[in-house]
Amino acid sequence: MTTRFSLPDDLLATAPPEARGLARDEVRLLTASPEGVRHSTFHDLGEFLNPGDLLVVNTSGTLPAAVDATRGDHVVGLHFSTELDDGTWVVELRAPGGPLLDGHEGEHLTLPAGAALTLLSPHVAGQQRLWRARVDVEGSVTRYLTLVGRPIRYGYVPRAWPLTDYQTAFALEPGSAEMPSAARPFTPELVTQLVAKGVLFAPILLHTGVSSPEAGEPPYAERFRVPATTAALVNWVRSQGGRIVAVGTTAVRALESAVENGEVTAASGWTSLVLGPDHPARIVDGLVTGLHTPEASHLLLLEAVVGPDLVQRAYDAAVERRYLWHEFGDVSLLLSR
Repeated sequence: MTTRFSLPDDLLATAPPEARGLARDEVRLLTASPEGVRHSTFHDLGEFLNPGDLLVVNTSGTLPAAVDATRGDHVVGLHFSTELDDGTWVVELRAPGGPLLDGHEGEHLTLPAGAALTLLSPHVAGQQRLWRARVDVEGSVTRYLTLVGRPIRYGYVPRAWPLTDYQTAFALEPGSAEMPSAARPFTPELVTQLVAKGVLFAPILLHTGVSSPEAGEPPYAERFRVPATTAALVNWVRSQGGRIVAVGTTAVRALESAVENGEVTAASGWTSLVLGPDHPARIVDGLVTGLHTPEASHLLLLEAVVGPDLVQRAYDAAVERRYLWHEFGDVSLLLSR
């Protein structure tokens, strides 16, 4: 990763923009392309897109994936990350200051409403942050979370906000531990304006797991789906000279995981793809994305799409102009052409 910058603590967005008196689409928008850097607001997004450009959006909805768990004689936080094919879940034990790394195989925890959980094995060999766990609950875990869970929230957001503040306009299928937040500023009215201009939309699905800034870990496997209609539309837009603009790193990862022989194909399953210097983007020409912390592996993905020089210019400008970071913060549009 070549992008380097220092992030002051006072640039972390601590509340939804609505709590600051802004509509969702009134957050700031930093647009960076080979022509330079421009500053505007998100409802002006259409000024930077052309008729025939395609926005690819993630239709994953955010789960209330945080619950309290009783561990011995004290309570700890528990984050549900990812449901695996065998019905077990990847989970993370949390203390107020960060992840707990002292879990052990066979450990039992008591959950609210009579449920229980057993740690089975580390999700990644040699690491103790994420665990594969069996959840003993009546009905599905997803339904259970809707009854007792709350949105995952980190220390820079000091108070709780309702789950609706963590859903995007495109959220249809619950499954993400954390909001695919690049799409949060879209409103139905803005989507209508873009469609009227001739900008196209296509869906993908990628369920995000818990983020991993604590250890600087690379992304791990996530469940995704690229429908056949989306694949066909992406290929057609490219043939017509339009740009493929992913809304969020999740959409980039899903699309680039479905490439065969230079074209996008229908695909589903699990992706472990990590974009970076050794694996540049082949399909995506740009992306709408939030602002990522200096240690985040997502910066490598941005560099893989638009190049390290453009990412560095964008982040230097974002710090200088005091943009806000994280899921409730401001947004960038990075274009390679």
